[in-house]
Amino acid sequence: MENDDRGDLLAAARRYHAAKTAKAGAGNCGPGKPSRPAAGKVVGADEMELAVEAAADLWLTTGRFAERFEREFAAYLGRRFCKLCNSGSSANLLALMALTSPLLKERRLVPGDEVLVVAAGFPTTVSPVLQAGLTPVYVDVEPAAWNPSPQRLREAIGPRTRAIFLAHTLGNPFDLDAVCEMARQHHLWLIEDNCDALGSLYRGQKTGTRGDLATASFYPAHHITMGEGGAVAADDPLLARIVESFRDWGRDCWCPPGCDDTCGRRFDWQLGELPAGYDHKYIYSHVGYNLKTTDFQAAIGCAQLPKLEAFGAARRRNFARLRAGLEDLRDIFLLPEATPGADPSWFGFLLAVRPEAKFGRTEILRHLEEKRIGTRLLFGGNLLKQPAFAHAPKRVPGGLENTDFAMDRVFWIGVWPGLTEEMIDYMAGTLRSFCGR
Repeated sequence: MENDDRGDLLAAARRYHAAKTAKAGAGNCGPGKPSRPAAGKVVGADEMELAVEAAADLWLTTGRFAERFEREFAAYLGRRFCKLCNSGSSANLLALMALTSPLLKERRLVPGDEVLVVAAGFPTTVSPVLQAGLTPVYVDVEPAAWNPSPQRLREAIGPRTRAIFLAHTLGNPFDLDAVCEMARQHHLWLIEDNCDALGSLYRGQKTGTRGDLATASFYPAHHITMGEGGAVAADDPLLARIVESFRDWGRDCWCPPGCDDTCGRRFDWQLGELPAGYDHKYIYSHVGYNLKTTDFQAAIGCAQLPKLEAFGAARRRNFARLRAGLEDLRDIFLLPEATPGADPSWFGFLLAVRPEAKFGRTEILRHLEEKRIGTRLLFGGNLLKQPAFAHAPKRVPGGLENTDFAMDRVFWIGVWPGLTEEMIDYMAGTLRSFCGR
């Protein structure tokens, strides 16, 4: 009877979603109609059903859906391990902190060590570096691709440089071959921030598969969503264990919630200065956090993951259509360019207002927002100009002219799967009209 009741509940959830969708209507694009946001989520009856199923379990912490997502996401990437957490920002924090673990012995990062980052980035690639007592080394980006060149990275390496922490900007992969080879030659850790690039390819290989650690975000704006959520992927079992420890209060035990004695030695350990036989569930090997996600969130992710390839195809189509509609505005805008060898699953369509244009960025942003077209800047612009980072420890080995250019002149508009061809054409037409074309 319980299974019948659950089946009725899930069927009712699907009927409710269908009725809700029909009532909302499809909407049309154009002035005064529903807006064209820069990013958003695409969810349906599958997400509704699994969310209701997770709620029916009343397992309020991480559980079977989280375990399923970790297994399926690792398989999608072709990596051995995936550790789910509560956000992409937390994933970045866990990845960086994992490299400070004493379990890594002479390879651990210690205060004063340097990490290469970009100045034109999102704060959560830099904040963990500072929070760990490390020094960020800020590198400039190249226009059009908006990633750092291998040459700039190579020139930034100093005697205390121990790691590289880079994101694939707006879904456009950085030169993974060159960066991975550089990391190998100089014995540097590589954290691959894949939060904006899930599904992107570099020379036919998925991004998020080359770094020692790779992160993902499942915020509603990203390629798939679970509302809030993130993940760290790895192949090294030691790194995966360390990430899990930092995520789960810093404890040494690896038992999942609700399980005891999976190691078979729960009362046989002697670690630190604790008495022999101290309960392994309460032994802590790292100064950690509680950054787990809930099973409710993970259930939505399980429904989203099979749709990832279709979402990526839609992003590529929307990008190509928008690019075709704006191609003859090259004299006004610097249009985005994919890294050679890359096939991005674009997060957004990035435009830079050329200095010779007859208008500035603020003017075009105001116009687009008035026309109900969502816009965003390239994250923090130049992070060194931000209040939080202006006086923090740093090393800047070269100029940041392109980063300043991005701070002053760059913005992006959406290509996410919820945008229709009509919406994309409206966006292109609005830009063309403003430019007098």
